Amino acid sequence: MNGDRVQRMFDALSSPIRREILWLTWNEELTVGQIADHFDVSSPTLSSHLAALRAAELVTMRVDGNFRRYRGNHDTVNAVVPMLAVEDDRWIPEPGFPERELTTTPRRQAVVVTVDVDLHPASAFEAFIDPEQYGSWLGMPVRIENGHFSATMDWGTEVRGHYDVIAKPDLIAMTWDFGGDSVPVPGRQLTAYLRITPISGGARVEVQQLADTDLQASFLTAAWEMVIGRFAAAHRGQRHPAGRKRRAKSRKLAK
Repeated sequence: MNGDRVQRMFDALSSPIRREILWLTWNEELTVGQIADHFDVSSPTLSSHLAALRAAELVTMRVDGNFRRYRGNHDTVNAVVPMLAVEDDRWIPEPGFPERELTTTPRRQAVVVTVDVDLHPASAFEAFIDPEQYGSWLGMPVRIENGHFSATMDWGTEVRGHYDVIAKPDLIAMTWDFGGDSVPVPGRQLTAYLRITPISGGARVEVQQLADTDLQASFLTAAWEMVIGRFAAAHRGQRHPAGRKRRAKSRKLAK
């Protein structure tokens, strides 16, 4: 390692923001937007930090369509871990656990869609497990039998799945997918969690939907916003014509 490269590494590691970026990207590849969520800095400033890390070969960058994805360069960072550990004890190596080598640990992201309704929590919960109620507010027939559910949406796509856990009064865990080939994730089992929380004067309905990619997350956000938006409209005394979307509050979490 020549002197110029060593100097670039020392310069890059002099910034606490750049050291934190290394930590964030050590175990997973992140987009610029995902990295930006952790800092209160301007886009040009963040770009400058990322450029310094790339120049020092401390991170790698991969172009993925419109996204630039960054990940810590383990080969290079391993050489400076002792220096990083002086400033941050998260970099102190853990004792070896050989059992960890027997596992795989994929990381995924979760979309969270939330609405508040003027409805008793128990009634809100029942609205998602009783097929007659579900079909009434969704605007189309819903079939639920022995934990299996299905419905054909306004545009003809079938949604089908299974309630893996129904834990009254607050949690439903489900696996589901789309029928046909007109959506980005047909035939792919998806995992979602629906939670009902009491709030003042009503209930909060929150769906956490796991996704593998940004494209999938965007599509699933829109799908759940439509479903949960219809639920909110029906239980706020608002008429909601079938096929018209009402946006629910949503956010995306990196995991």
